[in-house]
Amino acid sequence: MQVLESIKLALGSIRGSKLRSILTLLGIAIGLFSIIIVMTAISAIQKSVEDTFNSIGTNNFIVQKYPAIQVGGPHAQRHLRNRKDLTVKEGEKLRGMTMLPVAVGISLATGNKVIKYGNEKTNPTVYVAGVNYDYFVALDLKLAEGRNFSKSDDEYDKPVAVLGADIADKLFKNVYPIGERIKVDLYNFEVIGVFAKRGTIMGQTQDNFICIPLSVFEKHFGSERSAQFILMSENKEQIEATQDEVIGALRKIRKVETGKENDFEIVTNEQLIDQFNEITKYFKIGAGVIAFIALLAAGIGIMNIMLVSVTERTKEIGIRKAIGARKKTILTQFVIEAVALSWLGGLIGIILGLLGGNMVAIFLGVSVVLPIEWIMIGLLVTSFVGIVFGVYPAVKAANLDPIEALRYE
Repeated sequence: MQVLESIKLALGSIRGSKLRSILTLLGIAIGLFSIIIVMTAISAIQKSVEDTFNSIGTNNFIVQKYPAIQVGGPHAQRHLRNRKDLTVKEGEKLRGMTMLPVAVGISLATGNKVIKYGNEKTNPTVYVAGVNYDYFVALDLKLAEGRNFSKSDDEYDKPVAVLGADIADKLFKNVYPIGERIKVDLYNFEVIGVFAKRGTIMGQTQDNFICIPLSVFEKHFGSERSAQFILMSENKEQIEATQDEVIGALRKIRKVETGKENDFEIVTNEQLIDQFNEITKYFKIGAGVIAFIALLAAGIGIMNIMLVSVTERTKEIGIRKAIGARKKTILTQFVIEAVALSWLGGLIGIILGLLGGNMVAIFLGVSVVLPIEWIMIGLLVTSFVGIVFGVYPAVKAANLDPIEALRYE
């Protein structure tokens, strides 16, 4: 009952000094808002990225010329640029020299293409990939319509294409796409399939692409670019052994001398997720620093308002002590008042942060989240701020001499 009475008195005190309380609450609210909005948005993006990578599969990996994320100075970049391109022939040799990979997908790609169908055309941003049959197997790409390439499509240079969902939506608004003919540059292709929609990552669509047979790509667009290999192991437990076999075979194919580092990169889903999380770590640290400064200022504001409150209520404290209130009771009342003030500002900041963070997530096209752990951390921090900065005014109130307090005007 004493705690409930103290909370009622605390809320009454806050209502009695609305402007002063609002200004104090703003400091706490801004501090919690700054960290919750960043953590909510980052948590939503992280979940979307992890779901996207994991949906591709946990038992496959990519071999490519460059790291997925490049760091380092000009010397490191120059070292990477000097690497030889991966070639389609190397991918074919790799498939013949290894036994553990279930599939060895090979792809070449070019970007900024316009796809035309009749009077309709896309923006010049389409990604065109030339792929072999194993590419579809390795990535387990789902179809909404039609079929994937067959081995004969690649072997006999058939001009066929499977479209990303964005391309199909743009070109075939009221037409069933399968069997229709599209044009890429000067070349015609028959549409044999449409991929299922994959959505977006960080606001960027994953459906603005088409796939054509690898042999046809080389014939029309050349092979003077680095290839990418997508390999699939039999299961997740075999992935490390498969990687080791692939690395050994590819070093032999590319004649990498013993003792020298690989001149290609192995990229796994876990590495991509870890690298992404490493980048977001710095955003979290920045948000934490901003929140700490804001909460420090807010804590000083809470101490200030509580000291003013003690001064204004000196006579009230004297009367309560005169009729038997103990130091502990006065101390508890003022600490609870400081914590209530802190919690009220914290709750406002958390609610606004959740709304703001999820609005960012919706804008970027990722799922909304409720970061429970950060909400709990936020509430603990607000309690800590209320207690730390409320103790001194509470001790001052509890130590007032009742005789002197009763005389106070």
